[in-house]
Amino acid sequence: MAKQKMKTKQAAAKRFAVTGTGKIYHRQRGLNHLLSKKSSHRKRILSLDAILTGADAANVRRLIPYKKP
Repeated sequence: MAKQKMKTKQAAAKRFAVTGTGKIYHRQRGLNHLLSKKSSHRKRILSLDAILTGADAANVRRLIPYKKP
């Protein structure tokens, strides 16, 4: 009998993406509300995607096993 495939967690698939080199990136938190107290510089930095490293990246890889760049 064939081994079953893993299912991709759709919530994780919508939130994370994979770069061409295999790194996992995501949108940063803190840019949805209460923006008037945040400086323009801070908002500009928060608008950039962040790379996951270490144990976080390993956990997300388990959630999205077949995700391609």
